[in-house]
Amino acid sequence: MSRTGGSKRDGLTLVADDYGLAPGVNRAIRKLISAGKIDGTGCMTLFGDWRVEAAGLKALVDQGYAEAGLHLTLTDFNPMTGRNAFGQNRRMPKVDALIKASFQGKVNVAAVEGELDAQFAAFVETMGGLPAYIDGHQHVHFLPAVRVWLAKRAALFAEYGKLPWLRGAPSVMAAPGLKIKAKTVVVAVVAAGFETAMRKHGYSIRGPLLGFYDWTRPEEFEPMLRGLIEKGNYGVFMCHPGFVDKVLRQRDVLVEGRDVEYSVLANLDPTLMRIESSLRQRAT
Repeated sequence: MSRTGGSKRDGLTLVADDYGLAPGVNRAIRKLISAGKIDGTGCMTLFGDWRVEAAGLKALVDQGYAEAGLHLTLTDFNPMTGRNAFGQNRRMPKVDALIKASFQGKVNVAAVEGELDAQFAAFVETMGGLPAYIDGHQHVHFLPAVRVWLAKRAALFAEYGKLPWLRGAPSVMAAPGLKIKAKTVVVAVVAAGFETAMRKHGYSIRGPLLGFYDWTRPEEFEPMLRGLIEKGNYGVFMCHPGFVDKVLRQRDVLVEGRDVEYSVLANLDPTLMRIESSLRQRAT
């Protein structure tokens, strides 16, 4: 595989979410990057073991194997900025509660901006530069408070050089089945206006976002991916590969499907799959 962007594919950029979530997830993602199976990974920097786990990824990024992004995290976990930063008992809110509060104007914007600044600083300190792209765990980068943060920080990012690209809104039509289409519609509604607003601040957008399926049925991952490719879809394909370990079980509910996703991705035939590397893809 080329060190300038992984496998040759036809319009689909494969990015693994959740690097930093658990050692098993991190190890699986590094193996996929080394093998040229994926094009990048979004990093969760809020855990105490981030700096140790980042070292192996940085070595791969520095050699040109993949892009490292910042996977902004505002739900479910303890915030970097302290147990009471969000006015709750340690943990950040569930995504449904955060979305509701966001559109009711009840989000503490200062707390959000402080947390995102801390996560960004942890990335830059460890990786030695800007993230190549920014997206959000559970798509929180689409939320109003995060849009404000991105708009305010655009000038700062520009001082480092080129602004990170942002992951765009999802494709509802590409989602498999009525149940998953309905879920994708919710994300699309939250994302409404995001791309236009962010382009005004100098960001480039890559999308549409693909990769939605029923995560309680991991056997659906491979046919979903192959179906996208056979239909000639293009965009940013999110995936969640990993090896299951004790830390993952303690931190997340998406567990068993990660092994399945890893196996499918590890066995991709890059010649047959014909998916273009993100490092060669032009941002819109």
